[in-house]
Amino acid sequence: MPDDPRSRATPVPGIFGPDEAEPRDVPPGADAPADRGARATPDPSVPAPAPEPDPDAPQDAVIVEESIRLTEEELVEQAKAATRARAKDVADLFVSYGKAHLPERTPRPPAEPQPPPKLKGRIGQIIPFLQVIPWLLALVFVGSFFWDFPGATLPIGGLAIPLDGLLRVLSVSGLIGFGTNWLAITMLFQPREKRAILPQGLIPAQRERVIYRLSEAISKELINADIIKQKIQDSGAIPRYRDMALGVVRGVVEDPGFRGDLREIASGYVHDVLQRPDFRRELTRLAAEKMEEQAGQGLGGAVLRLYRSVAEDDFQRRLDRALDEIPGTIEPLLDRIDTALDAIPPKIEARSEEIEALATNAVLGFVEQLDVRTMIVEKARDFDEGQLENLLKSTSNEQLNYIKYLGAILGVFGGLVIWQPIGALVAFTVISLAVWGLDEALVRMRRAA
Repeated sequence: MPDDPRSRATPVPGIFGPDEAEPRDVPPGADAPADRGARATPDPSVPAPAPEPDPDAPQDAVIVEESIRLTEEELVEQAKAATRARAKDVADLFVSYGKAHLPERTPRPPAEPQPPPKLKGRIGQIIPFLQVIPWLLALVFVGSFFWDFPGATLPIGGLAIPLDGLLRVLSVSGLIGFGTNWLAITMLFQPREKRAILPQGLIPAQRERVIYRLSEAISKELINADIIKQKIQDSGAIPRYRDMALGVVRGVVEDPGFRGDLREIASGYVHDVLQRPDFRRELTRLAAEKMEEQAGQGLGGAVLRLYRSVAEDDFQRRLDRALDEIPGTIEPLLDRIDTALDAIPPKIEARSEEIEALATNAVLGFVEQLDVRTMIVEKARDFDEGQLENLLKSTSNEQLNYIKYLGAILGVFGGLVIWQPIGALVAFTVISLAVWGLDEALVRMRRAA
């Protein structure tokens, strides 16, 4: 009787079965020879004890394991980089189509407030003539040294009022009135820097305080967080932009070109990843491990291991073909993109009120974080003394000039009081009451009309 080939084969537990792990030439019921080293068949339900680590064993296995783990981490990072790149492509695609679907808007320049008109009426008309008064007073003062009513008198009510020296008194009083007002206004801004003897200008000396007070007044009365929030709510900008954004999203996701480009990006992403040798090798290894894990330690696992031991190349080719077929199998998954895109506009529209509330709260929260006063203070501190002077003069220069020239007129009236105190005071009182009464009557007539 020829020898059974299986009696010479290396026993493979789990392939030939527990009864066929030993040669068949032993008669049934006979004990196995002691020199054959017969062993009891291991019970599959009892896990094999873990082998004790050999301290003398080489560390090559540990090094290989660390190398594999490092390679896996590198592959993960590469996959993340590829994913980020494709995500950027998707974002750029959406932005590109979003710009195409934006509604056309006619650019309108911001409405700039018109500057207030200059001073009109009689006061505005006489300001150019008031500028001549200081020069006339200077000429009269110079002329008083040559002629000033020598020995002349003015008869009033049987009284002879002397006129000698009247021109000099009036001219000097007028020039003093103009000069004091001019000096007071000039000292508001000049000198800009500290001097050794002369005092520094009032506004440059109190620059920080002026800036603080000015900023405080603006932030409290003119522009603050409450005013900005009220303006945003009254303008209806958030609902308007919400509707515009919803229209843009609807137009983009319903655009056939956008859907086609998005499918190409998704398909190209899968194709590019699967064409990378490192990724294919790692995915093949993971697939093989998963197959062995699913096959388990029974007959299926043993057959798989045997197959790999005798036909590893064929096994790898089959896995490669499976990987090559993956791009063709994702078409049904790509069809789900259209379904997902179709669901986006209704979901956004259903939550439009919530989105509007969130956007409003976000904008108002940002406004509340603004420290308007600090912003104004920091901006105003960038102004030097010259810029600050120009800023203040640009709003009140005409009024300041009017005050200067009015000082010359009041100075002349003061000179008349010096010349004839009682008579001048009586005359000024009568004239002032008459002018005030006439003005009040005209105002009441205008209101009544």
